[in-house]
Amino acid sequence: MKWQKLLAYAKEQETLLAKMPKIMVQVGHCSRGLGVEVLMEKLSHQASSYRVVEVGCDGACFNAPQIIISKNGLDKRIGKIDPSKVTVSELIDSLEEASDHSEIDAFFRTQHRIVIENCGFVDPGNIYQFIARGGYSSLYNCLQMDPEEVLTVLETSKLRGRGGAYFPVALKWKSARSFKREQRYIVANGEEGEPGIYKDRHLMEGDPHRIIEGMVIAGYVSGAAKGYIYINAEADISKKRIDEAIAQALENGLLGSQILGTDFSFDLEVRQGAGGYVCGEETTLLNTIEGDRRVPRLRPPFPTESGLWSRPTVINNIETLAFIPTIIADGGEKFCQVGTNESPGTKLFSLSGAIQRTGLVEMPLGTSVGQLIYDIGGGALPDRSIVAAAVGGPSSGMLPTKLFDSQLVPPVVHSSGVVLGAGGVVAIDDRIPILEVIRNLAMYNAVESCGKCTPCREGTPRIVTLIDNLLNKKGKKADLTELKFLADLLPVSLCGLGQMAGNVVTNSLELFKSELEAGLKTS
Repeated sequence: MKWQKLLAYAKEQETLLAKMPKIMVQVGHCSRGLGVEVLMEKLSHQASSYRVVEVGCDGACFNAPQIIISKNGLDKRIGKIDPSKVTVSELIDSLEEASDHSEIDAFFRTQHRIVIENCGFVDPGNIYQFIARGGYSSLYNCLQMDPEEVLTVLETSKLRGRGGAYFPVALKWKSARSFKREQRYIVANGEEGEPGIYKDRHLMEGDPHRIIEGMVIAGYVSGAAKGYIYINAEADISKKRIDEAIAQALENGLLGSQILGTDFSFDLEVRQGAGGYVCGEETTLLNTIEGDRRVPRLRPPFPTESGLWSRPTVINNIETLAFIPTIIADGGEKFCQVGTNESPGTKLFSLSGAIQRTGLVEMPLGTSVGQLIYDIGGGALPDRSIVAAAVGGPSSGMLPTKLFDSQLVPPVVHSSGVVLGAGGVVAIDDRIPILEVIRNLAMYNAVESCGKCTPCREGTPRIVTLIDNLLNKKGKKADLTELKFLADLLPVSLCGLGQMAGNVVTNSLELFKSELEAGLKTS
């Protein structure tokens, strides 16, 4: 009865708000640097006849700052606004003017939006709008089911984690549930410290209640009564909106004691780290929550047996948790209708670099690199040529254009060492020498090493030194041999980040060997 009253009230509120003209201002990290907060302030003070709503980015970052004006059944998207020059009257007066939406249409046309369907269109600070659009209904339905029934739905969906390791979600939850301990924990990994990745920030900024709903369901199924959302210290918009969403969920009985009148209770807390690539490694993240040094732990035992404060702990990526409500609502079979047989469902891709349309893209797993860069991203900038794409972050490698038909599937995209990782795709054009890109990736791994393991601590800086020799045309054939030796040695490191730090070398020796050899000393 409590849920039915809440749902009825949410729909009533949504109906009332739908009648009012509104301006949705997409405020996120991508638009902040372009002055969107100045635009938001202008509209809040001068557009008195409109309800001005701060929403997240819909993924079309190339079009920022952008707004959507809605009035009398008309919706008008206006992008690439110069906040310092535009007037509010100009924006409002353009509502009925024709616009060229070809770039926006091309960006969205082939996408398959599931997990980011609300981003840019739903007020992240309004829990009732989220509920009116189906939010928290999956939680309500799960609370009427046995946890084993929910696990069956997840098993049918074949959902794998979306943080980089792609471990089966149902198996992880079942494992934590199997250890008979009084206290278990759920941890949402929102660290997202690697360059070229911004999917989790988009979700936290644009649809925070979806993440909370996924976490509470995870708690119910795994037998956990406490959760932590771990957010990068620099992601202040994410933290602000998650904090607001937690407060609203508590106020409406969707968090805390006896959720929706049942016997199930679940508390949620936000923790922030100081930032750093290694903090995204799950056991390092646990150490930082506990207040210890940011270094990985020995495994086994794995976190599902002995994690936070030595209790069974489920650690899922933000994107992973955001898929849970949709899978519960639609069923596991529907989730499997897109993607590949081995890797069903969709994936968020952070698309950036030297292309015309950058942003956050949701496509089925199995999509090719070329589809992202050319069909959605619009290809190269004027008078430039794309020569490669860095896929999967600094623990991965690059693909030349001749391999752009490679499918983006986990874990391995190409046998040279290119992995899907968290889904970053960075287009590289002919302005940047490939060897410099290789050096930048290797340098990032060296700088971000926590220093615990000797192979990673000593090996990654040595790789940079050898690449510098090649950049300065002072390389020797023995340097290439040593690079291969170091790349083969790094997998004995303790954590996945160190183990994969040699991928950039392995990848370069196979696909970009001529660029490496060009740096050999000629005399």
